[in-house]
Amino acid sequence: MSERKVLNKYYPPDFDPSKIPRMKLAKNRQYTVRLMAPFNMRCVTCGEYIYKGKKFNARKEDVEHETYLGIRIYRFYIKCTRCLQEISFKTDPQNTDYEIEAGATRNFMALKLAEEQARRELQEEREEEANNPMKMLENRTEQSRNEIEMLESLEELRDLNRRQQAVDYTTMLQQYNTGETERERLEREEREDEELIKSVNFKSKPEGGTRIVAEEIIEEVKEEAVDPLPAPPPAKLAKPICPLPAAASKSKVLTAQPLVKRKIPLVLVKPKAAATTKPTATSTTATDIPKAAEVPKTPAPAAGLSLLAAYSDSSEDST
Repeated sequence: MSERKVLNKYYPPDFDPSKIPRMKLAKNRQYTVRLMAPFNMRCVTCGEYIYKGKKFNARKEDVEHETYLGIRIYRFYIKCTRCLQEISFKTDPQNTDYEIEAGATRNFMALKLAEEQARRELQEEREEEANNPMKMLENRTEQSRNEIEMLESLEELRDLNRRQQAVDYTTMLQQYNTGETERERLEREEREDEELIKSVNFKSKPEGGTRIVAEEIIEEVKEEAVDPLPAPPPAKLAKPICPLPAAASKSKVLTAQPLVKRKIPLVLVKPKAAATTKPTATSTTATDIPKAAEVPKTPAPAAGLSLLAAYSDSSEDST
């Protein structure tokens, strides 16, 4: 199916464009174009509002003696939809916008006004810096401070990225894996511990070296409770026995009664077997041991009068 509007035309092989006669047209001829209103506007004559995007059949012409950096500027003419008043506006390539010329006023220009105000303030600041060196120094100091703060924040971000790169997310996910049972987790931890132990290199001593093992001996000394001494037997039950030498009596006593190390002085106790058996000439009793152990007291030297009396008594007996 062929197109309804054909844009391409057929040029025969013997086509010669130089043979086409040229038409003599005006230098600033107007063209009829179809366009939409580039902004909201209000007609000055009748007060009709014309909104942005409304389509018009406009006349277009070039603006004479006006260009911007070699860019041509165009002017458009439209008519009000109510009173047919002619409205004209032109392009503004410097601000990438349109500029109203006559027949209407532009509405809702807040953004454009804000941009113009910012541009004006920037121009004033530049002029002030050029005229006031102190202001220029303050601006440079503030700018350097801002740059330092930006560098510090950048370093913090780099450190954070390095820490995040060091984290092993795979191991972390395996550690906190809910699908892994408790037994498998314990086995995995034991396996990792064994691998770590194998990887450690212990420093071994040379073969000729010797190892000394220190042994610690702990002795426990038990202190037995000392029984109270029994009451000494009556004197009439003990029989006089010839005292034995002190060495013999000591040895017999030591063999009969075992000694125990105590902090208190040594005390000899009468054995129970000695009380039941009859005393003999060869055995000693508890009452005899102190007597044998006692050192015989030497008499004090007699005085001169006592010697004289003894001498006189002996002489009388002899006579």
